[in-house]
Amino acid sequence: MLPLSLLRTAQNHPMLVELKNGETYNGHLVSCDNWMNINLREVICTSRDGDKFWRMPECYIRGSTIKYLRIPDEVIDMVKEETVVKNRGRTDVKGGRGGQNQRNRPAARGNFGGRAGKAGGQGGRNPPFQKPKPKQ
Repeated sequence: MLPLSLLRTAQNHPMLVELKNGETYNGHLVSCDNWMNINLREVICTSRDGDKFWRMPECYIRGSTIKYLRIPDEVIDMVKEETVVKNRGRTDVKGGRGGQNQRNRPAARGNFGGRAGKAGGQGGRNPPFQKPKPKQ
């Protein structure tokens, strides 16, 4: 289960967010993006010491400031069910790029058993460079 798929499934569910500076935010997840930036609604913010509280209708939290997220177990179960349903249609199919041939040998790159080929791996269209023979 990937963290972003878990977050996307958690939309409209309550969660607790603790930041690296110690503040905590309790609220309902509205949205998230690929950088784990999140929007919460009906938020209660608690100070680092736990002695001050603020109620906010909504807030935005930058993903790089998040220490951890606490998500209800029901959301985690929903993600597990989604992955099972998504994987039902898949079957074990062998082959594809870079696979093995019928004799279970790695796929070769030509008639001569590898990269070199007839030209000895010289590459290019021009013939290999030949040193001129010394004059006698």
